[in-house]
Amino acid sequence: MASVGEVLEGKSICICAGSGGVGKTTTSAAIATGMAAQGLKVCVLTIDPAKRLADSLGLAELGNEARRVDPALFEEQGIEMKGELWAMMLDAKATFDELIARQAPDEESRDRVLNNRIYQQISSALAGSQEYMAMEKLFELHTEGGFDLLVLDTPPTRNALDFLDAPKRLTQFIEGKSMRMFMKPTGLAAKVTGRGVSVVLGVFKRLVGFDLIADLAEFFNAFSSMVDGFQARAKRVNSLLADPETCFLVVCGPQGEPIDEAVYFHRKLVEAKLPFGGVIVNKVHYPADELEAEVDDLPAALAEKLGDQNLAKRTADNFADYQALAERDARNIDHLASELRTSCVIRVPYLDEDVHDLHGLTEIDRYLFASAEERVEMAAGRA
Repeated sequence: MASVGEVLEGKSICICAGSGGVGKTTTSAAIATGMAAQGLKVCVLTIDPAKRLADSLGLAELGNEARRVDPALFEEQGIEMKGELWAMMLDAKATFDELIARQAPDEESRDRVLNNRIYQQISSALAGSQEYMAMEKLFELHTEGGFDLLVLDTPPTRNALDFLDAPKRLTQFIEGKSMRMFMKPTGLAAKVTGRGVSVVLGVFKRLVGFDLIADLAEFFNAFSSMVDGFQARAKRVNSLLADPETCFLVVCGPQGEPIDEAVYFHRKLVEAKLPFGGVIVNKVHYPADELEAEVDDLPAALAEKLGDQNLAKRTADNFADYQALAERDARNIDHLASELRTSCVIRVPYLDEDVHDLHGLTEIDRYLFASAEERVEMAAGRA
């Protein structure tokens, strides 16, 4: 079983995907922290509006521009930060505005779109919303070449399929009949200036408070000059997903549903011929086999040590419950590895506390960047 460092060797993009509530955002931050500690310049990007990533990295807030994490924070944790760690949280609308500005042939066309009321209303929903804008920002950072590694935290698994399809959906939207109807010279956009519709437009204006159809026509006319650039960029964004330097890591929990989600997402990755790197299973209960083998009658042994038979029984019952969870986790993970036909399954144990700061991230890194044998030894020491 490889470590995360080995899986990401030679990679420039790491995309973490998984269902909600499995520690995906925390895992993304931990991966970025560990790779930066090894000497790389790393940026971690989240599209999760919660503040978990900012909090865990000791930042007051994150925005649409990358911010460097203060190296002194790592020194306080006894970590030698050989590289640089940067972080950002996607602002979908701001990213779309930047994309419009780049694709516009001139300032007038740019302003016609950005100031258009229709665009302002639909810019957060158009073209895959957060999913496409996440890929756009990833593509932008990758093209600029300012980082050795980009780590992307994605939406929950089922939505992550929207993430995979977002570039294709943008192209379909641009090439669709509705778009062409508005943009062609004889289409609706051209007709709104005719006298025959002036009365109808006047009624629309009284009903909605502004020239709805005229604004639609203005938006599509202005957008038409950017179509070729959007199409080409969407295809390049899509190609980036399949690039050999890109790596998808599936993050899940050891319970049944997250395991099924991981299998489902892996299947979609294979169908799309996208590069799969491995699976990270969080909050795993490791069996305490040695303790159980050494003690034949655990309740009696505990009663002797604790001096309280009732407490000893409850402690023994709790241990039995833990062992049952450990056996369940082991079965589920074996099933996961079999379904995915991979030996790269990295297990992170159930920690005593939720991860909410750099100390917690470094604790996770101990397992993410350790060998399989070291992970077992460390987890046995916690059990």
